[in-house]
Amino acid sequence: MKTFITGSYILLFWFLLSGHTEPLLMTLGVLSTLLTIYLSHRMKLIDHESHPFHLSTRFFRYCVFLGKEITLANVDVIRRILRPGTISPQVFTIPVSKKASLSKVMYANSITLTPGTVTLELKNDQLKIHALSKEAAEDLKTGRMAEQVPDEGDIV
Repeated sequence: MKTFITGSYILLFWFLLSGHTEPLLMTLGVLSTLLTIYLSHRMKLIDHESHPFHLSTRFFRYCVFLGKEITLANVDVIRRILRPGTISPQVFTIPVSKKASLSKVMYANSITLTPGTVTLELKNDQLKIHALSKEAAEDLKTGRMAEQVPDEGDIV
């Protein structure tokens, strides 16, 4: 199953980058995908570490959530730049409720991807974060983003 999903992702990625629908190029795309999957499978490169397939369903929902958060944070940062005096930098720590290492890293990276916040350190199930404003810090302290991050135990 992992091999099929990996192959589907590779073929979809190839198609999105190439955009070709001619029969010859589509056939070559499928053949190159099959060759890549065969070689990867033979080299034992496809395992649970290479892509967390068990998180795939929640992962796509999380991508939509994160995209919305990034957009809203961009607007907030632009407003703060245009209105002087609205920036109130904060450095704080919050606990990480996730158990799996992958989920902890996804959460820390998601905070960094969101404009106006940066994860400074992940240590002992604590995140040290710098936020551009008090409001951004308070939003992260609510744990709303942490709840959205898929955990390995959530989906099997």
